[in-house]
Amino acid sequence: MSRAKLDSIRAAGPAILPSLLQCDFGDLRSEVEQLTAAGARVLHLDVMDGHFVPNLTYGMPIVEGLRRHTNMPLDVHLMISDPMAYAKPMVDAGADLLTFHVEAVQDSVEVAGQIRDLGVGVGVAINTDTDFAKLDDCLDAVDMVLVMSVNAGFGGQSFNPVALDRLKSLKQRKPDLLLEIDGGIKVDTIGAAREAGCDLFVVGSAIFGQHDYETAINELTLAMNGSHPGAGGQT
Repeated sequence: MSRAKLDSIRAAGPAILPSLLQCDFGDLRSEVEQLTAAGARVLHLDVMDGHFVPNLTYGMPIVEGLRRHTNMPLDVHLMISDPMAYAKPMVDAGADLLTFHVEAVQDSVEVAGQIRDLGVGVGVAINTDTDFAKLDDCLDAVDMVLVMSVNAGFGGQSFNPVALDRLKSLKQRKPDLLLEIDGGIKVDTIGAAREAGCDLFVVGSAIFGQHDYETAINELTLAMNGSHPGAGGQT
């Protein structure tokens, strides 16, 4: 294993990452083919354990199945109570970047180091309601910060603009750190997130809720660059 895929994730930015939670798992190969043709360069997977968050999603077999169908980097977001219990199995299955939640661990620096030792990129995520200072200790130990713009694992939430302030602060403090946002990212929110310094934009329904993935990604890209009529607003 190597961290080479992390370099390709950096090179892809600014990039839109389709969140596969909303894809058709009955036809995973076709979904990956469509996303590849639409210009996706990194895929995002949300792993939920039914404990840290109330929802339960998928595990290593889906990651392994995706790896068989694509060489794209797999960005795996562990919304689970014990990230180290599944870190190595996820890496063995094909994950290239593993993100754990700062709220889920006692020692974020130690967890980041253990994940780094597995040979993959390391991310740390923070929920909107969590004290932002909780990130301070581990910023030098991670490759990426995932700034949630909703609280992880709960549907139907509106985009929380606190994420924009957090992105700006992180960009000022650690300009070389990869920054990712997840939650309510669509045409009318992605531009503000990019302006705030974000590099990676996790998108679910704004892609998978559309008939044509390529058109959806193109519209999001325009909005990300401030060129779309709907860019810059918030929900």
